[in-house]
Amino acid sequence: MEQNSSGLNRRAFLGLGLSASVASALPAGGEAQTRAATANALAGRRRLGNLEVSSVGLGVQNMSRTYQTTIPSRPEMINIIRTAFDRGVTFYDAAEAYGPHEVERILGEGVEPFRNKVVIASKFGWNIDLETGERRPGLNSRPEHIKLAVEGMLRRLRTDRIDLLYQHRVDPQVPIEDVAGAVKDLMGQGKVLHWGLCEMGPNTLRRAHAEQRVTAVQNEYSLLWRGPEKWLLAACEELGIGFVPWSPLGVGFLAGAIDAKTRFADGDIRKVESRFAPDNLPHNLALVDLLGTWVERKGARPAQIALAWLMAQKPWIVPIPGTTQMAHMVENVGAEQVRFTSTELAEMNESLAAIEVRGARLPDSVLVFSDVEAPLRPAP
Repeated sequence: MEQNSSGLNRRAFLGLGLSASVASALPAGGEAQTRAATANALAGRRRLGNLEVSSVGLGVQNMSRTYQTTIPSRPEMINIIRTAFDRGVTFYDAAEAYGPHEVERILGEGVEPFRNKVVIASKFGWNIDLETGERRPGLNSRPEHIKLAVEGMLRRLRTDRIDLLYQHRVDPQVPIEDVAGAVKDLMGQGKVLHWGLCEMGPNTLRRAHAEQRVTAVQNEYSLLWRGPEKWLLAACEELGIGFVPWSPLGVGFLAGAIDAKTRFADGDIRKVESRFAPDNLPHNLALVDLLGTWVERKGARPAQIALAWLMAQKPWIVPIPGTTQMAHMVENVGAEQVRFTSTELAEMNESLAAIEVRGARLPDSVLVFSDVEAPLRPAP
């Protein structure tokens, strides 16, 4: 897509009088959320609960190390972060586990000149040494650990608050009410403004929301993996919770970066995802072929079609495609300009229903951390 058609530029975006900080609260779910969110989506911005962000965010996970295990140029990553802002992006997604720690440092430096005009999301929950960043086995969402982890995030991100703090994975040893209580304490201190969960089980989401209102949830969701359609999207609509799809481009698959002959390097997680195994990959490329037909119809790029399809599902869905290439960032931001009519969306969904994706989305050793239900508090 040409440069002048890729979303709102910074001047136009700020001219709308928008703020990336907390906006007025929405009614708590259902049709009210959808009506209000639709109005925002038409103006190039969306709401996650009562948090206002750009319609497309930027995931920075790979800015310290790519899937191929190469180390990107740090100055170029800073440049991408800042150029994304110039193009209207106000939503940046990181985690202490990315790097670990290093991605938060990169993001902190990148957004420092305009920190108060953007929303920073980060995540806790993996068992990571607070000082060294060493990744240890398992998870750690003990309340005292959460509070110390956030102190480290604040230093690395060069900020005084985390706009949206997620539990990265549900800790099966810690009641979610205790996690929510720790986050509530941090909110009381002004160190956290909103909170959310990732890849949680349905009961844990409801318990968390009852304890402390959840602003957003983050799960994998794309044309390649449609699991959230089983229950999560309906729960978000009911509760007034925003949805942030991670891996919205299927780790590059939906952007046309993979074909039947593609093989992956050691260390690249796609090498151990069976959906990309040589026996399954040719079959799954039917999705890419389908995207190709819409590329021609819409005059857009495959990644833009894939992102636009996600945003068309609900007006409170905000994808966070990650990239380490400037051209891809510009392309992804331009997806906001691609719209589906209700007829087109129904047609595309009918075609999708005929394609059965073969293989698992993640290796078993990683999937075991998804859909987990937190333990109940012990009886007094």
